[in-house]
Amino acid sequence: MTVVVWLAIYPAITFLLWLIGPQIASWPLPLRTLLVTAVLVPLMVFVLLPVIQRLLAPWLRPRDRAVSS
Repeated sequence: MTVVVWLAIYPAITFLLWLIGPQIASWPLPLRTLLVTAVLVPLMVFVLLPVIQRLLAPWLRPRDRAVSS
């Protein structure tokens, strides 16, 4: 799951900072962080993670292999 979260969050943060970073650069750090997290957390929970989990389902949940005795 760590890799899945990273695969979703890195491009999302990069895109968001590219998109609005220059406009909020003069804001105090706590306010910038508040805005970025307010956008990214719902985006991650409701959009990006479900999509990535569906795409990577075979890797995340491999089929059970019957153990022969």
